[in-house]
Amino acid sequence: MDNYSFTEENYIKAIYHLETKGDVANTNKLADAMQTRAASVTDMLKKLKRKKLVTYKPYYGCNLTPRGKSLALLIIRRHRLWEFFLSEKLGFNWQEVHDVAEELEHVGSEKLINKLDEFLGYPKVDPHGDPIPDFKGNMVEPEQFSLAGYTLNKSGIVVKIGEQSPALLEVLEQKKIGIGSRIKVLQKADFDQSMEIKINNKHTAHISKVLAENIFIKIV
Repeated sequence: MDNYSFTEENYIKAIYHLETKGDVANTNKLADAMQTRAASVTDMLKKLKRKKLVTYKPYYGCNLTPRGKSLALLIIRRHRLWEFFLSEKLGFNWQEVHDVAEELEHVGSEKLINKLDEFLGYPKVDPHGDPIPDFKGNMVEPEQFSLAGYTLNKSGIVVKIGEQSPALLEVLEQKKIGIGSRIKVLQKADFDQSMEIKINNKHTAHISKVLAENIFIKIV
């Protein structure tokens, strides 16, 4: 595969994330995502179009081409494998792994990434529960539901964290909630939809609606 700059890869990943959320990857949204000026975004989109990574229409936005999507999935594969490695093998906590993996995801050796995948035992999800694409770009999204929609006395296993900001992850760590935790809803307030939950059949915690919306559960 061709070599691309860090900035080009970051744009491709940002476009992919906007598309998977159902958003139009327009100039303003990309400028916000990349923390840059709209004029810089326009210049980059023209460049990515020349490289056949996106289709671009002025005043509308862009879409990834099949080639662009393949590159996006490769970058995501690198990122999530490095997150898994940092967490499982080097003991980084899940608040730290993202920023380090942001740098490592640009190491372009396909052989290295495939060897890393083999060394790690071909993990299916990263430390936050996001699926890891395989070497063909395939990934399986596990069936999951937001904890915010759960009813009383219903339980399940945490399989994914939605927003992965350091602040939110710190709250989850304080409440001892992680991937694989068993959660049972004990109470749900009509006023603000906050919840009292039981975690791993051991301790209880009070969580806000926002936090519940970012905890995804698999029914067991």
